[in-house]
Amino acid sequence: MGGSVPSLLASDAASCIAVAERMIALGTHGGAVHILDFLGNQVKEFPAHTATVNDLCFDIEGEYIGSCSDDGSVVINSLFTDERMQFDYHRPMKAIALDPDYAKKTSRRFVAGGLAGHLYLNMKKWIGYRDQVLHSGEGPIHAVKWRTSLIAWANDAGVKVYDTANDQRITFIERPRGSPRPELLLPHLVWQDDILLVIGWGTSVKIASIKSNQNEGTNGTYTHLPISTMNQVDIVASFQTSYFISGIAPFGDSLVVLAYIPGEEDGEKEFSSTIPSRQGNAQRPEVRVVTWYNDELATDALPVHGFEHYKAKDYSLAHAPFSGSSYAGGQWAAGDEPLYYIVSPKDVVIAKPRDAEDHISWLLQHGWHEKALAAVEAGQGRSELLDEVGSRYLDHLIVERKYAEAASLCPKLLQGSASAWERWVFHFAHLRQLPVLVPYIPTENPRLRDTAYEVALVALATNPSFHKDLLSTVKSWPSALYSTLPVISAIEPQLNTSSVTDVLKEALAELYVIDGQYENAFSLYADLMKPDVFDFIEKHDLHDAIREKAVQLMMIDCKRAVPLLIQQRDLITPSEVVSQLLAAGDKCNSRYYLHLYLHSLFEANPHAGRDLHDMQVELYADFDPKMLLPFLRSSQHYTLEKAYEICVKRDLLLEQVFILGRMGNSKQALAVIINKLGDIAEAIEFVSMQHDDDLWEELINQCLHKPEMVGVLLEHTVGHLDPLYIVNMVPNGLEIPRLRDRLVKIITDYRTETSLRHGCNDILKADCVNLLVKYYKEARRAIYLTDEEDEARAKRDDNMASKSNEHSPYMRTTEVKSKTRGGGRCCICFDPFSIQNVSIVAFFCCHAYHTTCLSDSTNSVCSKKGKSPASGSALSYYEYGNGDVDDEEDDDDTVSGGLRMRCILCTTAAG
Repeated sequence: MGGSVPSLLASDAASCIAVAERMIALGTHGGAVHILDFLGNQVKEFPAHTATVNDLCFDIEGEYIGSCSDDGSVVINSLFTDERMQFDYHRPMKAIALDPDYAKKTSRRFVAGGLAGHLYLNMKKWIGYRDQVLHSGEGPIHAVKWRTSLIAWANDAGVKVYDTANDQRITFIERPRGSPRPELLLPHLVWQDDILLVIGWGTSVKIASIKSNQNEGTNGTYTHLPISTMNQVDIVASFQTSYFISGIAPFGDSLVVLAYIPGEEDGEKEFSSTIPSRQGNAQRPEVRVVTWYNDELATDALPVHGFEHYKAKDYSLAHAPFSGSSYAGGQWAAGDEPLYYIVSPKDVVIAKPRDAEDHISWLLQHGWHEKALAAVEAGQGRSELLDEVGSRYLDHLIVERKYAEAASLCPKLLQGSASAWERWVFHFAHLRQLPVLVPYIPTENPRLRDTAYEVALVALATNPSFHKDLLSTVKSWPSALYSTLPVISAIEPQLNTSSVTDVLKEALAELYVIDGQYENAFSLYADLMKPDVFDFIEKHDLHDAIREKAVQLMMIDCKRAVPLLIQQRDLITPSEVVSQLLAAGDKCNSRYYLHLYLHSLFEANPHAGRDLHDMQVELYADFDPKMLLPFLRSSQHYTLEKAYEICVKRDLLLEQVFILGRMGNSKQALAVIINKLGDIAEAIEFVSMQHDDDLWEELINQCLHKPEMVGVLLEHTVGHLDPLYIVNMVPNGLEIPRLRDRLVKIITDYRTETSLRHGCNDILKADCVNLLVKYYKEARRAIYLTDEEDEARAKRDDNMASKSNEHSPYMRTTEVKSKTRGGGRCCICFDPFSIQNVSIVAFFCCHAYHTTCLSDSTNSVCSKKGKSPASGSALSYYEYGNGDVDDEEDDDDTVSGGLRMRCILCTTAAG
């Protein structure tokens, strides 16, 4: 017990205790009586005696406290008034009991006894207080208890019960045999209810039942006789213990026993009458719960100071009184808490039945934290215990270095307490074990401070074993929980160390993305060969950042990298891409990537990488020989000698032929075709493209010694060379395979060719005649000349007509063909025709002239050429009539007339 008790017992020693419903009375060896509340705080103090207080007793109402002492006095103090009564008996008084109804009755009765051997019943009379000796002559009175009208006391002979209702003694229970002398080991009496008396003496326990006779009523029920008719006592239970009894009290249907266990020397004597000495070998006192048949239900050792030097009589046991209706029944009422008080010289220990919380505390004290947690989760005890149990369980696991297990229990133990989570996050960080807790840290309900999340991520980043956890955590945690800068600052110094891992780089890239540093993130993604880096480039428009990452992009996905590099060749030139790929060396198949890039670049723009075409020839030869010949034909920017050497090394014959042809070595090329390829058709095609007659002779000469080639040559020269020329050059006697069939084919082909030529000529002639007729008819059409106003009006009409005829193409075409318009001005003087009243000459070319202007111009031209101009009467004029002129008249004029008039502009342009 705390409160004032430690300070009171620091200078004094407790001797006895009594408990009422509202307070506690503590007697000391110094003779004082202290009134305490249930927390141990002192309420009152009565300096009642000058020697040891041996016994205390409250009345049932708790208004009076009686005490007796070795100084021979009995003092009764009122707790709420100044009333105080003292009685001197001149011999040490050992026991006292107040009438339960002391406060209610005016008789103010109490019983007391001591070493004198007299049991006094004191009561108030008319003339004052008077003592009545109830019993004497059997030794000192060691204990006395009063219940209703029954008084039980113990002396050296045994226990007796007296009925104050009829002033007679009811029974006598003999002292247990072999028990120590009462003054050395006191007997203990307690009324469990109105009829049950519990006796604990030495090592013996007896329970006596005082019964009354019952008469049957007329209606079949039983009626109780007055208490004075009780005269039968039965011992309903009796057993021996293996320990000395220092106190006893009821506990429902069981008993609470304060057990004193002697030292080893005394134990060997099997509890003889010899009392333990003060040699410091006693054991801790124990509180034991036993049944009436001595079945032990529970045992607890008491934490008492100096227990080694105490004797059995130094301890005492008291229990809180039963309240209300439970008083008569001897059972704790519902809601009442059974409390027991154990007194030693320097301690007051409170004992109560274990509840769930006590059980949990006991489990924690014994290190069974899992069971304690299970009990709390099962609803035993207050919900607030979860925090305490959880904290102690986590502390225990931390001490045992079971960090992973402790971390896994945090969600269940800490639940929604943000402060508790933060406390344990920093505690784990202090122990350098925070990475094991990170997977369990909540991101919502509760949400912790930013610092907690940042510390957790930094702890993962600085431990290479947890880099994978760092990556998964960065991806799973919402970016709003923390600031990325502290984490980035913790990771960046590791990039140039041996501890850096790809997982750490990827985690850093994710942090860069969260922080908006997309270029830094792209650089890491490219180094990590992430396939989705191309989508990342497009999403964040990072084309400027690809300049240094051409090799990585090609290694990730060359099919996507090549178009990207070509599309962005303004940012990263082909020479930069090539230099990066060449510098990659053995890191990747750089030559193949180079081939893919240059091939796509050539297809996009043949001139973009012209300085690299020599390299591209070799790359085509190595990786795609089929594309080499088209490249050689399309490009003009490679060195022929180098290309020829490459083709010779790779034995690429067609490419050699093409290069030799471009170099002018046609005969050598022809020799390659005939001797290595053996393809006469290819040789003929090659020779025909060269347009060299000497090459034809060379071809024929090289084929004359090979009959099969001569036959093939005959088949394929039709259209290129006269077959008779070849036949005449064939040596006599040379056998040509299938000669007859080939000659028949030659003749047939020749006839077919001749027939096609004749047909084409006929078609050409017919087309010429038709075109001349069409031209002639067009030439016969009149020319429509307009002035400026008519021309402007005509343009407006044409525009309106074109809009209206948009839906009728046939009408629009007809109108265009129906008019051939000329200008409204003279092509020499540029005056409108409407100004001068002069005849006009108009040509079919739409040029028109004043007659005078045309004559002057014609004369000047003729004079320069040394010719006389034709007479004016010989001029032909096109008048504005219907435009119809007979063909015969035109012909006659052409023949009979002098010089024919021509358009000055057209004639001058033609000359």
